Amino acid sequence: MTVRTRFAPSPTGYLHIGGVRTALFNWLFAKGQGGQFILRVDDTDQQRNVEAALEPILHGFRWLGLDWDEGPQVGGPHGPYYQSQRAEKYQATVDALLASGAAYRDFASTEEIQAEREQAQQNGTHFTYSRRWMAETEAEAEKFQAEGRQGVVRLKMPREGELVLQDLVRGEVRFQWAGEQDHVIQRADGSCLYHLATVVDDQDMQITHVIRAEEHLSNTPRQVFIAQQLGYSPPEFAHLPYVAEPGSKNKLSKRKLDKYLKNRDFAQLKKHGEAIAERLQMAVDADMFNPVIVDFYEQIGFLPDAVLNYLLLLGWSLDDQTEEFSRAEMIEHFSLERVNKAPASFDPQKLWSFQDRAMQQLPTKQKVARVLPFLQKSGYVADPPPCDTGPYLAKIVEAAGDRIKVAGDILDYADFFTTDDSLVYEQKTLDKRLRNAEGAADLLTRFSQQLAETEPFEPETLERELKAFVETEGIKIGQIIHALRVAITGKAVGFGMFETLAILGRERCLARIERALAE
Repeated sequence: MTVRTRFAPSPTGYLHIGGVRTALFNWLFAKGQGGQFILRVDDTDQQRNVEAALEPILHGFRWLGLDWDEGPQVGGPHGPYYQSQRAEKYQATVDALLASGAAYRDFASTEEIQAEREQAQQNGTHFTYSRRWMAETEAEAEKFQAEGRQGVVRLKMPREGELVLQDLVRGEVRFQWAGEQDHVIQRADGSCLYHLATVVDDQDMQITHVIRAEEHLSNTPRQVFIAQQLGYSPPEFAHLPYVAEPGSKNKLSKRKLDKYLKNRDFAQLKKHGEAIAERLQMAVDADMFNPVIVDFYEQIGFLPDAVLNYLLLLGWSLDDQTEEFSRAEMIEHFSLERVNKAPASFDPQKLWSFQDRAMQQLPTKQKVARVLPFLQKSGYVADPPPCDTGPYLAKIVEAAGDRIKVAGDILDYADFFTTDDSLVYEQKTLDKRLRNAEGAADLLTRFSQQLAETEPFEPETLERELKAFVETEGIKIGQIIHALRVAITGKAVGFGMFETLAILGRERCLARIERALAE
């Protein structure tokens, strides 16, 4: 048997961290078993531009490297892969369930169902629909319709016995059929609900394993019932623990951003992203630019493998020690047996640490390739870049070292890419370190004369020259180096001063000093 798993997002335009974790587990299980991962779209709105709404989700999967074997933009032998295009299949299934007596047309109003529910509460009994407005014949249906009633189709669920489910994560799970309601599978307008559609799709697409979030566990009895009544062999089920809020057992939600920002680590992550977005002059969409949404991490320059590595450990572990996995190792080691039952708390600081380690392990050439698009987006580097950009950028990346934690951090060093006459000064720093610092301007003027003669213009030589200048002048190094930094970079902080001078080169350094002194 070929293992086939699936992930079925709704086209809402974003990928939630919890959803991606579920998709990742499906992908890993299929790849590890030599099987296939199918992507299909849970959409029911015929009027919606599905491709446009779906594109951010597909883009997110592509960015993460979670390729799908069948689905949108890929095709396959089991399409269509959009639920909105499968209405005829669902209608045929509804007709079959009605014909077999496993479903019935019901003409109860919402108010009548609610009245029965409230009566059960008053009696202290479990609510079970009376089926009073059930139409088992066409004549009965016509009678109700003559009264102006609109009908839906409901499952005729068993009212005794139990379903015993062997869940691949939770073990044996038992459901009493008496606790199940007669669930609606088709609305009055003829559209079918997810619970019917997903069973039909899983059967048509030959899905062998349904790996999904635990909130779907309660849906399983009705779906198994539908499959059994249609003569299908239900897939195996695995219900994953949900991803919880930072420091809590409540489910992580994109709508509770204000609450999460009270968590220091979450707030710092968001603030870091906002700083990068500001430098990129991005128009930030609050729904999308949110650390609960995967798009956020692409936009600020996280590495896809770092995100996946962290998500792998949200509810799964290999042992008590191993945390870092290559993609190949993830596929090799992943198993459903090692998935935990308890909720996994989203920890922004731990995710950040995965990113930091992964970024520092990148060879310079790869790091340059990651940061270059951010310089191009911000307009500091042309697209395509000049031929000398790579070596120049490599020097900056190497000098910055672990200060570049995400690719967007390269924008902290935009002063290396601005023209000397357009360098922006931090005015408070310029005032404090140069304009209002006694003697700073004279010292900087004299040191610039020394820089004009320094050979070679390299970090080691420049450091010796500055130390010699400090000794000759009888000053402390802070009296010159702070003024030098603001003149050269426009800022108070940065990586090594001598590396900075060498990267910019003699002519640019002298031009910037001259301009700073004239400010």
